Amino acid sequence: MASRRSLLVVFVLSLIAVSPATSLTCSTQKLTNSNLYSACLDLPTLGSSLHYSYDAANSSAAVAYVATPSKSGGWVSWALNPSGTKMVGSQALIAFRDSSTGAMAVKTYNISSYGPVQESKISFEVWDMAAEENTTDGTMKIYAKIKVPGDASKLNQVWQVGPSVTDGTPDKHDFGSGNMNAMGTLDLVAGQTVATSGGSRTKKKNIHGILNVISWGIMFPVGVIIARYLRAFPSADPAWFYLHVLCQVSAYIIGVSGWGTGLKLGSESSGIVYSTHRNLGITLFCIATVQIFALLVRPKKDHKYRFYWNIYHHGIGYAIVILGILNVFKGYNILRPGEKWKSGYIILIAILGGIALFLEVVTCIVVLNRPDKTTKPYDGYTNNGQSRQEPLAP
Repeated sequence: MASRRSLLVVFVLSLIAVSPATSLTCSTQKLTNSNLYSACLDLPTLGSSLHYSYDAANSSAAVAYVATPSKSGGWVSWALNPSGTKMVGSQALIAFRDSSTGAMAVKTYNISSYGPVQESKISFEVWDMAAEENTTDGTMKIYAKIKVPGDASKLNQVWQVGPSVTDGTPDKHDFGSGNMNAMGTLDLVAGQTVATSGGSRTKKKNIHGILNVISWGIMFPVGVIIARYLRAFPSADPAWFYLHVLCQVSAYIIGVSGWGTGLKLGSESSGIVYSTHRNLGITLFCIATVQIFALLVRPKKDHKYRFYWNIYHHGIGYAIVILGILNVFKGYNILRPGEKWKSGYIILIAILGGIALFLEVVTCIVVLNRPDKTTKPYDGYTNNGQSRQEPLAP
């Protein structure tokens, strides 16, 4: 009996220990004048909720939006967009703590472009606006009554949270998956919200990320390892060369596909630019294309220019590997797929690095023990003028 009581106490304490911000749903949230709202919805992203009631007689709705800013001192926003499904064109209500008065405030914003927002009138009639902040769990609430335009079963809604406010102006929000998919079609009559193109866009982002991780982040480094270390073993010639070419050409094809999906995503994201990630992607595409086509002008082993071609080929190859891995991490920071995916990639790169280090030692021993080793830089010939196999790449 005592053990059962102990288990019961532990269970109750564990329930109490759950953070209110994560355990509350719209049906358990406490609101001012909660009797105004006949229905509520847990929105698909950002841990946000919408409470509302719809009056068909005068086409108006009483709404209460609940969310937690991404950082303390940030802001929350809910909007309707009469002209589109995304942020631009939305008629927004944004709540934050006013630094001049210290009180919570809710203001209206006509979001006409991607960039700093300015307080302005919106195209909807809105009244009874108010805002609250729960200092216990950090949630903010926006209350308002709004004249609903058009068909109440087809309203484009957008919601958002932000990290900070500077001189009374909300600063830009994060660009994680949850932020970019914070949109949907709201049906006040049926009482539901349906995600819009955000799901399709997330799928495209995931495809873009997977293709680029496989190509630039994994296959290109593996191809370099094959070329650098297997060629030191005479028994692997010419198999290493064909494996190297197959790996790098396949990586290039997959990488170009990933690059193409990135261009498509960029064209669909007017005003949202990840400059470093984009520039690295363009650079990778250009130098990898030059590297692939350089195979067409590859001199024979005994050609006098082969030494210089090798320097160029190896240098560009290592640059692709370094920039590719760097851009994969840039992509992780943008897409934020979950820490386990980033950690998994780090482990994989560490394993490849360990293999490369081991093979570096082995191949050095093999080369140093060759009877025909020479300290003279490779010029396509041995010291006696006879053509010989190329040594380990620098």
